[in-house]
Amino acid sequence: MNIAEQLATIDQLWAAPFPDDHGGSVTGWGGPGFVMAGLTERGGARDLAEAQADADRDGLTALLTGRWGEPYRLSLWSVHIRGVEQGEEIPEPWGWLSACAQDLHLWNVGERWVALAVSHQGDDQPYQLLAVVTDVAPP
Repeated sequence: MNIAEQLATIDQLWAAPFPDDHGGSVTGWGGPGFVMAGLTERGGARDLAEAQADADRDGLTALLTGRWGEPYRLSLWSVHIRGVEQGEEIPEPWGWLSACAQDLHLWNVGERWVALAVSHQGDDQPYQLLAVVTDVAPP
C-alpha cells in the first residue's frame, strides 16, 4: 500500500461508523468503539523489519502531523502491565494494542482518536503498521 492509499484508508476508518460487533470490516477489523487496518507488513530479519516498520510509521506520522499537529507519543508498557499483572480491565482497542505494540503515535481528531502503531505478534509474524481509530480515550 502506498502513502496515498494509507492516507485514504485512515480517512475511511475515521469517517466510518464503528461496527456493533467484533469482526472484519471493509477496511480491516474492529468492534464497538474502534476500527483498525494493517497498512504495511515487514518481514525478514527482525532488526531490519522492525526498523522498516518504524520508518513506515514515522513517514506517515510526518504527513499526519501536517494535518493534525504533533502527535502524542504514548508508551503502552504501563497499560500492558496494568492489564496483565494487575488484572485491570483495559478497554479495547487499548488492551489488544498493549499486547502487540510498544508505543504509538496518537492524535485527538474531533471526538475520535487516531493512532499509528507498529505491531509484532511473535517471532514467526511480520511487523505490521496499524492505523487505529477509536472513540475510547486512552487509559
